[in-house]
Amino acid sequence: MVPLERTARIGFVGLGNLGLPMATALVRAGWPVTAYDVRRKAVDAAVAAGADGADSLDALAGCQVLALAVPDDETVTATLHAPKLLDRLAPDPVVLVHSTVLPATARALGEAGRERALTFLDAPVSGGAERAEQGTLTVMVGADEPALERAAPYLDTIAADVVHVGPPGAGAAAKLANQLMMFAALAGTHEALRLAEAYDVDPKTALEVAHTSTGDSWVAREWGFFDRVTGAYDAADVPVHSRPWSKDLWEIVAAARAARIQLPVAGLLSQTLADVVEGHADTDR
Repeated sequence: MVPLERTARIGFVGLGNLGLPMATALVRAGWPVTAYDVRRKAVDAAVAAGADGADSLDALAGCQVLALAVPDDETVTATLHAPKLLDRLAPDPVVLVHSTVLPATARALGEAGRERALTFLDAPVSGGAERAEQGTLTVMVGADEPALERAAPYLDTIAADVVHVGPPGAGAAAKLANQLMMFAALAGTHEALRLAEAYDVDPKTALEVAHTSTGDSWVAREWGFFDRVTGAYDAADVPVHSRPWSKDLWEIVAAARAARIQLPVAGLLSQTLADVVEGHADTDR
């Protein structure tokens, strides 16, 4: 397949915590971007960054690339099944789903893509809003090799690390696996700091110890990251059940059930972690 050129117009749907800075990075790199979100305020922010604003999905007709960074499986499916949206894209379009979805959803979308003769990539991302704006995310790609080759110029714009993990569905599985590792570390760090504080050790001191010890982790080094993200979700009126420490953990449990495997840590975290994260952020508000 012929790789995309930077003249290819991108229809970017979903301008939230990651979507808006991703769209901004694409604009800064010279891609023409038409941005859409159900929140007009988010569209206005994308326009201020140099994108063209869309009032509806209909405005994405003719785009050569369709990228989704919407909240969940239901919204991904509803967007891609919007009346004749896929049929109104440019010929031989590239469709990328950056949302965290179930592996089964990504597989089904990949099959639908083959039937429509479009290039589909299951391409969830990780790294946070700052890396999204810098274009240095990690993207986990579930796609075939020709699709990866075609989308490479786009992927190289948004990511410093592009990891081809397998066919559609594999990207979603890799993202959920990453989320589980991160959230397990987050829960453990919260408990560790409560233990240290109970014995008069300042949490900052405990974190300093961890940074050069075996307890080190990305979570410990970036302590405060989730408080900031919680604040961003508050500002955007994102409900708690749609935030990663709730939604993603429930998707991990659902994916485990579909695969008939037991993930007891994930099950416990799905019941408890959201309250811990939200409660900790409350103390800093």
